[in-house]
This record gives sequence, structure tokens and C-alpha cells, in this order.
Amino acid sequence: MAELSDHQLDRYARHIVLRDIGGAGQARLLESHVLLIGAGGIGSPAIQYLAAAGVGTISVVDDDAISLSNLQRQILYSETQIGEAKVEAAAAAVKRLNPDVSFHAIRRRIHHLTTSDILNGVDVVIDGSDNFATRLTVNDLCLSARVPLVSAAIGQFHGQIGTFTGWQNDAPCYRCFVGDAHDPDDCDDCATQGVLGAMCGLMGSFAAMEAIRVLTGFGDSQSGKLHIFDGMTPSMRSIKLPKDPACSSCGSLSS
Repeated sequence: MAELSDHQLDRYARHIVLRDIGGAGQARLLESHVLLIGAGGIGSPAIQYLAAAGVGTISVVDDDAISLSNLQRQILYSETQIGEAKVEAAAAAVKRLNPDVSFHAIRRRIHHLTTSDILNGVDVVIDGSDNFATRLTVNDLCLSARVPLVSAAIGQFHGQIGTFTGWQNDAPCYRCFVGDAHDPDDCDDCATQGVLGAMCGLMGSFAAMEAIRVLTGFGDSQSGKLHIFDGMTPSMRSIKLPKDPACSSCGSLSS
């Protein structure tokens, strides 16, 4: 593991003094690779906090361009960037934020023909996509490559997040949670149901924290737990998700 430079010791000092992260944990972050699916409401704040934390390599998959209606919640972007590819704007923002970070902009859409090669060298995936078809495809790719998946979703005044390692014994995957009894294209998005902008910041930051938890091992493992936040109350509840032995994605997998 590479020794931290004086500049890095100063930049990441507030991490390093944390007993559960320390210099070794920060060094792991600098050597880690996080892949984000989506650079929108969840991806936008997650990218910023991962870059600020010193995650060495950040890859982002998104085929969308910045629109005016994005700016109510996607604070990585500005009105002067309307029409630009989100991944390119995100790359420029990360370059300004932290030169320690290598950023890979992948302007494409994840679909069922995507191969697990996209996960080569990746340590954890954050999925902030807004439809079941993409989420289930990402789930299956992560299972195939045995890469931990942090999946986050938002809608109106609510958000939910879970970490999935379904190849492990007794650990569910995302499909264990949602099942197969739904139309994969039937998923309300922000355009139809609306969303509180600050909810995106909350869940995107939560996703970054859970990815950092996976990378450094701080605190308790959250694999198989779903955290649900209700902004109306406000309150949060957590549930332990069971593994479905008949799951078409992970039912035949084990450690």
C-alpha cells in the first residue's frame, strides 16, 4: 500500500484521525475504483463526496445531457452547461475538486447486452438509475463479477438504499428484494412524480458513505439491509432483507 504524501496527509486529515478509517483506510480509498450508474439526482452528490474523499478512480456511466429541469436537484451542474453530456461535465467538476482522482466518463446506457467486463477492476458499484430494467441488469452484472452493489432510489419525499452481495451465503441480491412480478419498464421517475431536491443530496451522500464503508470496512456491514427514509415525518427505518432461495439471479450462487 502506497505511503501518503504530505499533501495527502493534510488534505485527508479529517479522515485519518477517524479511528475506523485512519491512514490505512485512506490509502485504500486512494487505491479504490467506484463505478456509478447514473450522474443524476443520486449520482451527482455521490460523485462529489467520493472525489472529495479521495477515491482513486471514479467511473460514471450515463448517456444523458444536462437540462434546465435537472438543476433543481443535480447540484454538480449549472445553467451554463445545459446541453452538455453529464459525464463530461462531471469529469470537469472532479478535476477541479481533486487532482488525486482519475475519472472515466462513459457516455452510454446500461442494458441487458452489457457484459461484466465493465466491472473489471471495480471495487464497488453505486446504482442511482431510475428504472427496474437497469437496476436488475446492474444487479446481475455485479453478481457475475462478485462486486458489492449499493443501490439507491428516490421519489417525492422518500428515499431508500441497500447494499447487496447476493453471491454470499444468506445475503440477498436486489432481485430478491423486488422480485420478478413487475414490468421492468414500469417505474415512476422524477418527471412524473416529482422529488424534493434535498432528498437527492441526502440519498446521494448516503450512497457515497455506504461505498466508503465497503471500501474501508468501517462500522457494521450493511449487506442485506434496506434503509428507508421518510422526509415527511422525518424518520428512517431499517429492515433485514431475506435471501430468496428461488431467486433467478442469485438462488444458485454461494460463497
